[in-house]
Amino acid sequence: MVLYRYHIKKGRKDMKKCTKLILAATTMVTLGAFTGLAANAEENTVKAGFIFLHDENSTYDLNFINAAKEACDKMGIEYVFKTGIPEGQECYEAACELADAGCNFVFADSFGHEDYIIEAAREFPDVQFCHATGTKAHTEEMDNFHNAFASIYEGRYLAGVAAGMKLNEMIADGTITEEQAKMGYVGAYTYAEVISGYTSFFLGARSVCPSVTMEVTFTGSWYDETAEKEGANKLIEDGCVLISQHADSMGAPTACETAGVPDVSYNGSTESACPNTFIVSSRIDWAPYFEYAMGCVASGDEIVADWTGDLSTGSVVLTDLGTAAAEGTQEAIDDVTAKLESGEVHVFDIDTFTVNGEKLESYMADVDTDADYEGDHEAISDGYFHESAEGFRSAPYFDVQIDDISLLDTAF
Repeated sequence: MVLYRYHIKKGRKDMKKCTKLILAATTMVTLGAFTGLAANAEENTVKAGFIFLHDENSTYDLNFINAAKEACDKMGIEYVFKTGIPEGQECYEAACELADAGCNFVFADSFGHEDYIIEAAREFPDVQFCHATGTKAHTEEMDNFHNAFASIYEGRYLAGVAAGMKLNEMIADGTITEEQAKMGYVGAYTYAEVISGYTSFFLGARSVCPSVTMEVTFTGSWYDETAEKEGANKLIEDGCVLISQHADSMGAPTACETAGVPDVSYNGSTESACPNTFIVSSRIDWAPYFEYAMGCVASGDEIVADWTGDLSTGSVVLTDLGTAAAEGTQEAIDDVTAKLESGEVHVFDIDTFTVNGEKLESYMADVDTDADYEGDHEAISDGYFHESAEGFRSAPYFDVQIDDISLLDTAF
């Protein structure tokens, strides 16, 4: 095995150097994955830098951290982690520091990092910058800036099937009536990513439990354990008998465990902390993307502007079921998974929901995000809304408010 080391080019004196220190709370961990890169003489050496909004205490960031370690260790790539990087100028500074340290692949994991990563990409044209959940790569048209996401709406739909199976069990054993099959959802913001997530979860549940309704509350933060716990408790007090979330702490799951309310978590299993209420969790496995993108850097191949992983690439996964899952849940998930992969089932099938009592026959989605947030792409064809579609963008743009989902607050 030959270990390649990356050396900063001496001729890059014209590039602006970032001299500001990252906040003291920022953790910088340099880890050499010296198991060896199976490289040939024509491959480029890859040194990877990763920027995370929080640290391992966030289920969201932990999911990225684990995938980055897995991919880099598998490929024998040296890597640098920067944790606790806010969605502000600190992100630009962190990206510059990574580039100056010899990283030729830099990845940031949070939506609000995007503008600062673009700024760094303009300054370091020889470095490939990639960003999760972003919306601008296809319109910026830069050779060294790229977005990535996965069809997690399929994973949330499958998690919704598990939730619907649990509701059916509760109805059958007399715990609730059909009319009491109301779920609650703790979301971070009223962004399309969150709307797409809670809608797909709801539609998955309704595919097996037709009487289900849902209430959604928002916290105004991706990670606020107190607000998420308070949000879950508010939903439970309002009669919600099952809770899910699109927020990154253990606030909602622990509230459910305390109240004895079934819970579908996100980004990883919470069974160890919530053994009595955990049903299942969906998540994006980012390792396939990291292997793809870093492989492109090594080979000199172009990284696509928008990459969307799915069930077939192993990018959308579910955890093992918890003990709170209803009997027959795994069989139901397996059946629906096969139908999603074959195209027999589409998550946003327009025959499965209405908007203000009407079927949604056409919708101009805001794919090319601008300040006016105006629709620019027809997203409905062949009987369903095409989310994260090829030729559009990888990040979700489904922002439709469908019937039977009530928003308790929309301040965020």
